[in-house]
Amino acid sequence: MKSVEIQGNERTNFGSKYAQLERKAGNVPCVIYGGEAPIHFSAPTLAFKGLVYTAEAKTAKVTVGDTTVEAVIQDLQFHPVTDQLIHIDFIQLVEGKPVTMDIPVVLHGQALGVLNGGKLKSVLRKLSLRAVPGQLPESIDLDINDLRIGKSIRVSDVKSKGFEILNASTAVIVTVQKARGAVDEDEEGAEEGAEEGAEEGAEATAEAAAE
Repeated sequence: MKSVEIQGNERTNFGSKYAQLERKAGNVPCVIYGGEAPIHFSAPTLAFKGLVYTAEAKTAKVTVGDTTVEAVIQDLQFHPVTDQLIHIDFIQLVEGKPVTMDIPVVLHGQALGVLNGGKLKSVLRKLSLRAVPGQLPESIDLDINDLRIGKSIRVSDVKSKGFEILNASTAVIVTVQKARGAVDEDEEGAEEGAEEGAEEGAEATAEAAAE
């Protein structure tokens, strides 16, 4: 998994007053939990661009003074009006200790149902996974080539290797909805079968009459 390096400044003053001062200075207040003690730091907003504003799952390599730790985002807070990033909680990666992380879903191929006129709908773009750091994948890759109209891929269909998926097993990840004018292969096959049966029946009736 790719990592983003962040150079942070230690925070020794806490509370909303000091957090506001950090934000006015263009910094984001952060806390790293999961180690021997929480690490409070701040860093320029732009330092988090490649970590927060991306579809990829990445870890953070945070350096504060003489201390460097690997961590993953646990929680993000944005301003309700400006949508500005205002706080980040991290969880430190410790060897052998499971962590929870949102991993993006990547779809591969062209759904059969879409080729037949259906509409592809992505319901879950990320899955919540729990595993030891080395077992977390960069993405959940799904082949949708055989996905037909009215069919879905659910969480239970994902093969987990070394990680636990925390989403409900029945939750739909991606589905193909029927659109106006769309023809499912099963329906098309049934119609063709009915037409062939009708033609064969007509031919048999004609032959009987001729005899």
